[in-house]
Amino acid sequence: MITLYGINNCDTIKKTRQWLEDKGLEYQFHNYRILGCSDELITCFLEQFSFQKLINTRGTTWRNLPESVKKSLSREDAIILMKEKPSIIKRPLINRGNQWILGFDLVQLARIK
Repeated sequence: MITLYGINNCDTIKKTRQWLEDKGLEYQFHNYRILGCSDELITCFLEQFSFQKLINTRGTTWRNLPESVKKSLSREDAIILMKEKPSIIKRPLINRGNQWILGFDLVQLARIK
């Protein structure tokens, strides 16, 4: 089963959901705003990707952080941010078994069939 992690109002998530549906792929959607982002889930993400790759530095959440936080972001700080503000996690984040995809990349998405 495919699990798509993100937030409902994200345009990239909407595009990813549409892509999955167009391909006839069933998936579960883990909405961070409703289901949260637990320590266990963040640990799982960090086993696949570095915290630097997981943090969405293009989004509003990042831009609204103080410069001092951005300049000195550590792994521990990133974990706290991901728990408190899961919209800071780059989207989409997709899992199918032991296969993980971070970001909307059609080449990688095509591999999850």
